[in-house]
Amino acid sequence: MKRYSITVMLHVAGIALLAIGVYLLVIHRLWFCAATVGLLLLATAVHLYRMQMVQMRMMRRLAESLRHDDMMLSFRSPYHNRPMEEMADELSEAMKNFRTRVLERNEMEAWQKLIRVLTHEIMNSITPILSLSETLSEREVNEHNYAVMQQGMRTICRRSKGLLEFVENYRKLTRLPAPVRRPVSVRELLTDLCKLYPEPYIHIHVPAEDITLHIDRAQVEQVLINLIKNAREACARVKEPSIEIGTATALSWECLIYVRDNGEGILPDVQDKVFVPFFTTKPSGSGIGLSLCRQIMNRHGGNITLQSAVGQGSCFTLLF
Repeated sequence: MKRYSITVMLHVAGIALLAIGVYLLVIHRLWFCAATVGLLLLATAVHLYRMQMVQMRMMRRLAESLRHDDMMLSFRSPYHNRPMEEMADELSEAMKNFRTRVLERNEMEAWQKLIRVLTHEIMNSITPILSLSETLSEREVNEHNYAVMQQGMRTICRRSKGLLEFVENYRKLTRLPAPVRRPVSVRELLTDLCKLYPEPYIHIHVPAEDITLHIDRAQVEQVLINLIKNAREACARVKEPSIEIGTATALSWECLIYVRDNGEGILPDVQDKVFVPFFTTKPSGSGIGLSLCRQIMNRHGGNITLQSAVGQGSCFTLLF
């Protein structure tokens, strides 16, 4: 950055000296020399302008990446210019350090949330099993108590199956296969979704200009199906439900696909927990759908974000 500051100062000083030179040459009517120095003055000014515009583009990319929570950004100077290359390297290094600290913090928070959820779910299953087992072990085995003991054993069996199902869901999260990436047309992907969801209140906007993504189509399609399923459930009590799926404007190296509904929305204190494994607000939910969605997007080098307001609906955005 210091070298860049010196370069800018030299450009400014050069412009000032060349301007004075043009003025003196014009006074002495040395037109050819004045025109030559004038061209040098123009070239120096243009070069300084281009350097500043490159810096502005870098700052704009940095701001856009932070706004979209895109921590994978790296910078590269378009010119073989030592000061600009140093600035690009410094910005890239800063983003790398910031990304490492965001990932470490998010990983720690995710582990803490996961441990809390696992502890809560396991304790909810183990506690009644232990209590009921102790109660049954204290009873005398006879014909009068047989029906009660049989009912208790059924309860233990049911809760044990529930705990086994919970562990099986956890295995699904930890054994997600690595994505097999291939070029996929976004228009084709959304067109096929139209065939799956012909309901009139589900509006799938196919983009006019096609975009090609290198993704695992089956996994990303599963993400969209999960999000549409959640949107349909969120709109179940709405008189005029509406679900929209489409692409949004993003940076030149990004693609956004959104799933928006006008359902009940999500409470603010719950929004940061919806991606936590096994957390659910539904009576019959498993709490792994959105967790799988985030895991799939992370394995694609992307992200999934949520914007929601109670009574107005929710919008999930996939960032590729």
